Amino acid sequence: MRRFAAVAIVIGMTAALGACTKSPQETAKGEGGSTAAPAPVDPETAKILASLPAPYNTADLENGQRKFALCRSCHTITEGGANMTGPNLHGVFGRKAGTHEKFRYSQAVLNAGFVWDAEHLDKWLQDPRGFLPGNRMSFLGVKDEKDRIDLIAYLKVESGYKPGG
Repeated sequence: MRRFAAVAIVIGMTAALGACTKSPQETAKGEGGSTAAPAPVDPETAKILASLPAPYNTADLENGQRKFALCRSCHTITEGGANMTGPNLHGVFGRKAGTHEKFRYSQAVLNAGFVWDAEHLDKWLQDPRGFLPGNRMSFLGVKDEKDRIDLIAYLKVESGYKPGG
């Protein structure tokens, strides 16, 4: 009886493991995952994305959204969204650094003197402390250039950026 139980367990485990293996079609795609094109975006989003300057106009918005998960614990991006540890980022592009209402900025940000654009945000995201010493942001940065491109494009699309603005 024990031998039968042991054989049944082995067969069950083998079947379970077999269900977890990749199909030949999935294996042909390679170990990097799906080769499917990114999910289609709605026409308004596609228009905004296409209006962005290179390299942001070809960004992967899904990856940008995943990278924004790193920011979500401190920032919101919806219109009228709350300030948290960091300010709400809706309308950040074209806004002078340190001027979002009802947020208490560090002296470093208040005295920065620049307007947020993709170039400044890219440098900030790469190394917040190195870019603007004395700011209170504890985030270590996004080191991968492609991830920063995707994140900036996602922020433009989701934070109220208007083409030509």
